Amino acid sequence: MALQNRVTPFGELVAVPQHGAFMGNRGGRFHDPDTRTLGSRRWASKRWICCRLTFKERHRKVWGNGYTELFFHDEASALAAGHRPCFECRRHDAIAFGEAVKRAFGLDTRPGADWLDARLHAERLTDIDTRTSVNPESRLPDGTVIASGGKPFVMRNGSAWPWIGFGWNEQPFDRELLGDIRLVTPPTVLGALDAGYRPLIVIGSA
Repeated sequence: MALQNRVTPFGELVAVPQHGAFMGNRGGRFHDPDTRTLGSRRWASKRWICCRLTFKERHRKVWGNGYTELFFHDEASALAAGHRPCFECRRHDAIAFGEAVKRAFGLDTRPGADWLDARLHAERLTDIDTRTSVNPESRLPDGTVIASGGKPFVMRNGSAWPWIGFGWNEQPFDRELLGDIRLVTPPTVLGALDAGYRPLIVIGSA
């Protein structure tokens, strides 16, 4: 039976069979290792990361005594949920992401993990319905996730691709038919996307 550890673009944890293209965690363990179930907590600390599925031939028992392993359909959905690239297993991507944030916000140096984690944590706690309203005609970089009618969509090549099940539908939606549009991707991540960071977007199931 699938564990409740698949992360939607809204940051919700659901139980579906698909693992997706990435794994990660939220700073430690917040599941019960005996029953392999969740309580009311949804994170252990502010350090929410997105990792490779495999790294240095390490093997883990998922939801054992270690941290609470989570899985993402793709990087765009992980970033939308407020996770950032891991500095250990995805160091190249983590540096590229940090450099993009530096450019986007005019920082003197590339921000480290603590700076990013504190900023992203404040942003991802904002309720979806109160997030920034988006003009339907505005240009959004690839990998940006928006919400309309309670459903997430990822922007790719100027089109909005809806979230279906645990992945992005293979057919885009007519963006002009969307109603009230809200930004799901945290502002810090959007800045990185605007400054050239390009996350992996997987259309269809992973």
